[in-house]
Amino acid sequence: MRERLLLLLIIMLATAFFGEMKVNPFGGTFRFSLGIAAFFFGLLWFQSVPVLLIGLLTGAFTMWFRVGLDIVAYGTAWQESLFIHLPSVFYYCSFTLLFQIVSARRYVESPVLLGLIGATIDCASNLVELWVREISGVAPASWGESILVLLFFGALRSFFAVGLYNSFSIRQVRAVGEVRQQELERLRMINTGLYEETFYLRKSMTQLEEITRESYQLYRQLLSSENTESSRALHIAEHVHEVKKDSQRMLAGLLKIINQKELAPQLSISELCGLVIRANQKYAEMMGKRIQFTGKCDVNLSTSQIYELLSVLNNLVANAVEAIPIEGKIELSVGFDKREIIFHVRDNGAGILQEDREWVFELGYTTKYDREGKPSTGIGLTHAKGIIHSLDGTLRIIHESEPITHFEVRIPTDQLLREEGGLCFGFS
Repeated sequence: MRERLLLLLIIMLATAFFGEMKVNPFGGTFRFSLGIAAFFFGLLWFQSVPVLLIGLLTGAFTMWFRVGLDIVAYGTAWQESLFIHLPSVFYYCSFTLLFQIVSARRYVESPVLLGLIGATIDCASNLVELWVREISGVAPASWGESILVLLFFGALRSFFAVGLYNSFSIRQVRAVGEVRQQELERLRMINTGLYEETFYLRKSMTQLEEITRESYQLYRQLLSSENTESSRALHIAEHVHEVKKDSQRMLAGLLKIINQKELAPQLSISELCGLVIRANQKYAEMMGKRIQFTGKCDVNLSTSQIYELLSVLNNLVANAVEAIPIEGKIELSVGFDKREIIFHVRDNGAGILQEDREWVFELGYTTKYDREGKPSTGIGLTHAKGIIHSLDGTLRIIHESEPITHFEVRIPTDQLLREEGGLCFGFS
């Protein structure tokens, strides 16, 4: 209720204020002003306000506003001023009545039609006001000339208000679109993290399958040799099998989230690279580093393997951010080579020593330590290489002059264009 009253007050004040920006085409008390454009815009933009009520209130408020202004500025008697400005109330009431009858708000998606409707309503309402002024003894000499002037100014004010409304609407849609895009990017990054978890969970399930099989074989061997420990081996096999079933349920839940179509549509490779760069720009800012990111994509393709690529590229670029002490450059580029798509990640950070290059993809090997001297997990590049291997691709370090670090990812084009079925693992 308070919000609606505030909107009513805004429309009344804007109409009265802009109403003083006026011209008097007939040399008398009849005026054309920007107040009507503000009033029409208010009716279109604030769709929660009651149309007929705002017409009556705005007409009355504008009339008394002008009466007060005449008294203060020109010393006019209030009775005389009231007689002059009373017909304007009929204009606002007629305008809102016609606006309500034709349901003008239904046509906001058709600006030209809405502008014509607004111009017609404006002209008709002005005719009502002129008729009231004629009854009161103040009317233009030529009605034919008056109608032409009314049509001209009505169209001018109407299309101005509609144009302003469309301009504001476009800006609002863009703002909503930007928020939506940021939210989608956030969800994609969350899904990328979930995809990494499914990768390791899948690996654990494979190991659980092997342990279950070996435990059952051990049980059968102990049973055939009439060993009393056979029941214990069976008990272990059953428990491992239950753990595997729980892991299957967890994996199914993760896949259900990841494979939602609204969260995982096809995405162009250039957009995907842009997402990686934006995410790591924020990461660099959080770490207080001044890093210049450069992106170049010569590939005009879309892929459904979003989370695999996001996981790998985000890992490589994040490593580059961490390798740069304070300031530096990172380049992410994409190109074609025969039937492969090639990703290059270059940075001018601390670099990788020659003797470390053959070990960096080994599980647990790391050259990164935090401020307290604790080593990193050493699984990032191993994980990335595993994902690339699942896509029949390769990940390697390209030798360049120090301190340039250059990672190259090669993936067959047909792997990136396949359906989003790569995450659907079989259960037993």
